[in-house]
Amino acid sequence: MRVPSKREGMFFAYYLHDLSPFVIRFTDKIAVHWYGLAYVLGFYLTYRVMLFLSKRGLCEIKPDAVADFITMVSLFGLVLGGRLGYMVLYNFDEFIHAPWTFFLLNQGGMASHGGIAGTTLFCGWYAWKHKISWAGIGDSIVCGAPLGVFLGRIANFINGELFGRVTNVPWAVKFPTELLHEDFYRQGGQPGLIPEGMQHSPEIIDYFEKYRGGRAELETILHPRHPSQLYEALGEGLLLSAILIFLRLRFPCMRQGIITGLFFIFYAIARIALEFVRQPDSGSSLILGLTKGQFFSTFMFIVGGLFIGYGLKWGKSPQGMVKA
Repeated sequence: MRVPSKREGMFFAYYLHDLSPFVIRFTDKIAVHWYGLAYVLGFYLTYRVMLFLSKRGLCEIKPDAVADFITMVSLFGLVLGGRLGYMVLYNFDEFIHAPWTFFLLNQGGMASHGGIAGTTLFCGWYAWKHKISWAGIGDSIVCGAPLGVFLGRIANFINGELFGRVTNVPWAVKFPTELLHEDFYRQGGQPGLIPEGMQHSPEIIDYFEKYRGGRAELETILHPRHPSQLYEALGEGLLLSAILIFLRLRFPCMRQGIITGLFFIFYAIARIALEFVRQPDSGSSLILGLTKGQFFSTFMFIVGGLFIGYGLKWGKSPQGMVKA
């Protein structure tokens, strides 16, 4: 990995990440986290988008049933799927030897691919139960769901996690949480810089200010990195949602399944591209030369193609299709 030289970095005062992961903290164990708030707001925005489409006859689900649907798909599709996906895809050994850790949601660990898979399967079950179009449900939920991705990535940035690779761009960020990353020590970083148990930027900065050389020393140790969480927030979230909502409204008679397929394909393109500036997870190995995020995203092209193929051959217009 190429590390910027001092000459390259001397012209920029890189931002030292110092954001707290807590919206409000009552005690050491009781707090409101930005990440949890992002989930709640994401559910709400998806609900508002689906309700907006439902009232215009562009959703399989009736307006008075949208709230119940969002509640169920959020819990049984997104949260359970995201957690199971993380345990299976990124932490399988622990899942096998200590399966009860699946329920320790307070310790973090969610996978976007697992959340997407869980949501897709739940929508399939819901469509079967209510005898409505699976693809039709997908076409409406994918318009709002990326807004949840947007908020989730913003929360990742606030938490100082899932940061990018080393760079010298003017908007690079120095993340104190880099000291928690195994690759920092593989690149020659000095071990024992902070006590065990630290997790967030403010407490690392506070430790350096009290017991070491303050922010000045910390900034000389850290590498400037891409704020890849913000790139992903825009590419996988806000921009994707805007495109899909535009297509849904601009082409109201587009056959069911096509917009769902486009979501899978566009998300995969954005994820694969942005993984090139994102620091791989600690200890993770490449699969066929791809990061795990890139490798799992390749399967989304297949799923997207199947939905588009279904839509072109068997899909119906959503207008006048509101039933459940």
